[in-house]
Amino acid sequence: MKAKKRIGTRAFKIILLRDYGINVSEGRILRLLKSMTLPKMSTIKPRFKSNTSPVFSSDNLLKQEFNPKSPNQVWTTDFTYISIGPKRHVYLCAILDLYSKKCIAWKVSDKIDARLACDTLKMALNKRRPKEPIIFHSDQGSQFKAASFRKILDEHQLLASYSKPGYPYDNAVTEVFFKYLKQREINRRTYHSLHEVQLSCFEYIEQFYNNYNPHSANNGLTPNQKEENYFKKWKGYNKLDTKLREIVGKVIIN
Repeated sequence: MKAKKRIGTRAFKIILLRDYGINVSEGRILRLLKSMTLPKMSTIKPRFKSNTSPVFSSDNLLKQEFNPKSPNQVWTTDFTYISIGPKRHVYLCAILDLYSKKCIAWKVSDKIDARLACDTLKMALNKRRPKEPIIFHSDQGSQFKAASFRKILDEHQLLASYSKPGYPYDNAVTEVFFKYLKQREINRRTYHSLHEVQLSCFEYIEQFYNNYNPHSANNGLTPNQKEENYFKKWKGYNKLDTKLREIVGKVIIN
């Protein structure tokens, strides 16, 4: 099965109806899972502690408004570490589009530096090719304030937005993305090399998360489905506009 034991009862309910036409309650699914002695998926949200009151040191343009009305309005990013042995780690940088919660770019490196941030951002820009300004939100890590990174932001009309220091709630969507990545994939495996981590991240992000997993923030649609629906609708509006222009043109001429 594509899910590989990664999903809970809510996602099971959506997938059974979406892929098999079977409509059952979450309670019945839970009872079936318990009878099969399968591991229960945790739904506990991460808790963060801060010893000091958060203060602004840079502009926060996002202001925890996590549901933009269209793609390429708000992108968010962060790093997470992944162990590949005793005292050895590699680092994953990921960029999400908050409209669909899709991971639009990611890269794994053995160094958590500005180059990793820059390379991941370039990948996102090459894939999406935005034509309008975008809010680009991150924490206040030095990698995201480096001159090389800020140069890319300025060249592509990306508006830098930063979380308050020590306050991950301002970047909650990305934090939750990494939480479930580790819960569903990373923490279930033992890695010995950067290449193994790359393969694992590809399978989870590109095949499972973006393309298969129903997302609660998307009303059960996968990130890819939500974006496809948006662009189909947008294309339909363009066709309607073209037809209306033809009609208006005929009326004016006649």
